[in-house]
Amino acid sequence: MKTPTSPIVAPVALLTSAVLLTSAALLTACSSMGGTSQKFDQASVPESVRVPAGHKVAWETTGRGLITYECRDKANAPGMVEWVFVGPQADLWDRAGRKVGTYYGPPATWEAMDGSKVTATQLAVAPAGEGNLPYQLVKANPAMGSGAMQGVTYIQRVALKGGVAPAMACTMAGKGQRQTVGYQADYIFWKS
Repeated sequence: MKTPTSPIVAPVALLTSAVLLTSAALLTACSSMGGTSQKFDQASVPESVRVPAGHKVAWETTGRGLITYECRDKANAPGMVEWVFVGPQADLWDRAGRKVGTYYGPPATWEAMDGSKVTATQLAVAPAGEGNLPYQLVKANPAMGSGAMQGVTYIQRVALKGGVAPAMACTMAGKGQRQTVGYQADYIFWKS
């Protein structure tokens, strides 16, 4: 004998299936946006730019942007000129590909989208390969504003691509001229 089917059972079953499929799709999408990325490993950078024990990674970002250089008099070398670092302008992206802040200067400032920001003092640098800015370790000053930057103690610049002074010659005739170069670097934020 066939059991009568309620007219509500079929739509509820279809709705439940749709919710389960949507949930599975969202979980898959979320995991592909960064859930599978590896955590930063300090062993991958020179010892001089490693963060002291007792701190943990709070945030991993990638900065992509421009660095400005200016052709200026060379310090302690009258009559000579060189490209001098003026400052960066970059967007910060999290591991899921979302814009989460900016990096600019001078002074070097990392600002989260929530308005919190930090400046820092350079502690160490180490070579990161020809044509790349050096690895860098900075000690963060107390954060301004509350948010993601609050409690940041150190910032490492790693995974560098580009950013060195322009290949174009800096000459006395070109003194005062500015050039920008593209770069990319990971900024790893640490808290105690």
